[in-house]
Amino acid sequence: MQWEYVLLDKKDKIATITLNRPDKYNAFAGNMRNEILEAVENAGADPGIRVIVITGAGDKAFCTGGDVNEFVAGETKALASNVSHERHTMCKTVLAINSIEKPVIAAVNGVAAGGGCNLALSCDIRIASEKARFGQVFTRRGAFPDWGGIHFLPRLVGYAKAAELLFSGEVIDAREALEIGMVNKVVPPEELLPVTYKMAERMAKNAPIPIAFVKRGLQNFYKTDLPQALDYEAYVLDVCLKSEDFMEGFKSFLEKREPVFKGR
Repeated sequence: MQWEYVLLDKKDKIATITLNRPDKYNAFAGNMRNEILEAVENAGADPGIRVIVITGAGDKAFCTGGDVNEFVAGETKALASNVSHERHTMCKTVLAINSIEKPVIAAVNGVAAGGGCNLALSCDIRIASEKARFGQVFTRRGAFPDWGGIHFLPRLVGYAKAAELLFSGEVIDAREALEIGMVNKVVPPEELLPVTYKMAERMAKNAPIPIAFVKRGLQNFYKTDLPQALDYEAYVLDVCLKSEDFMEGFKSFLEKREPVFKGR
């Protein structure tokens, strides 16, 4: 598919979604939000895709959120007052990323500010370039966190640190983001995509059925008590035991070869 601001590439069971507006720090513009949603849905629905990577074009920015010029001009669709919260494109995208039963990795190549920061936080995993910076700059602009930031940030870094970042609008570097648990890894800029794809390839080789259930279980981590977690565990184990992939996993182990999982 062809979009104006987003690229979608599929290779070796990995889909890469690139925010492609490098001259404007990959800021959201025009129909870009809807293009991101369409790309996420496309990759999520493709049975040949096992892992999704989201990154930004160029080496300066992952995404700096809404285009300031559009906000000032009142042109951005994000300002449409007649669009309900549930149907808002940003919310639908975040829900799609979290409902897709595949790992979603953000490869943060540069500045991730505002909505761009929270788009990264909505992914399952974040790998950051040493050039990356993260900023919850909403209060500095008279705005409220979007793209699910108020939900994801405290779950990653804790209430107190989230409050500090959100109240102050401070921009932090990649190393501090790693220290507080906002990102999983920090790597040199030239290693960002190789490291990301190496991780994605490891995941893509594994059985997709348990990965889907693991993602769902992790998302319910804060909602379930131990008995509920054990009930879920028993249910998922029963499903896995009846799958072809379960037999393939153990058969390949005994035969000392790499398993070939088919997702059934």
